Amino acid sequence: MNIRLEQPEDYREVENLTREAFWNVYAPGCVEHFVLHHYRNNPDFIPELDYVMEEDGRIIGHIMYSKAEITGEDGRVLPAWTFGPISIHPDYKRKGYGLKLLNYSIGKAREMGVGVLCMEGNIDFYRHAGFVLASSLNIHYHAEPKESVVPYFLAQELTPGYLNGMEGTYHTPKGYYIAFEHPEAFEEFEATFPFKEKKVLDSQLQTMTQ
Repeated sequence: MNIRLEQPEDYREVENLTREAFWNVYAPGCVEHFVLHHYRNNPDFIPELDYVMEEDGRIIGHIMYSKAEITGEDGRVLPAWTFGPISIHPDYKRKGYGLKLLNYSIGKAREMGVGVLCMEGNIDFYRHAGFVLASSLNIHYHAEPKESVVPYFLAQELTPGYLNGMEGTYHTPKGYYIAFEHPEAFEEFEATFPFKEKKVLDSQLQTMTQ
């Protein structure tokens, strides 16, 4: 297993990997590969934390990070960071590769002085990488009432004391919604990949209601 920074010659392979990893997981088809495609030119993209994972010379995993922010109740704006999509090829899922890639990249983020990571995900998995419910750190999710304990909104303080005295609301980076803001551009991009059947699955409904 080898983890290294993504290179331009990897882009198409990684986009196809991301498409394979997310296809029909959260919704019929997926948009994560389009998000990744555009994010590399986004000023919030962090190239120093753009990693691929290789096994036997094949790229089987990828993770990217982005700048975000927390708007404090006292008017302060605190820099935050997020990651995703994190992709593991279906042939290698549930074998520990995702956690290894995540922990490696979090270690590098900590070395860079990143203060806090916020993200949307399953606490049953991400607690193994040190994440907790963000509400326990007084950080709220922009799309939910402030008093809610949002089960899918997670955070991890990487710099001890970074959130001391802070209560605020996290905002997902705007670039994550590009496929919904520009549906025609997404469909044009999607047409450059091999056909895959979109399916409505019970597991998608369960994910959306968790």
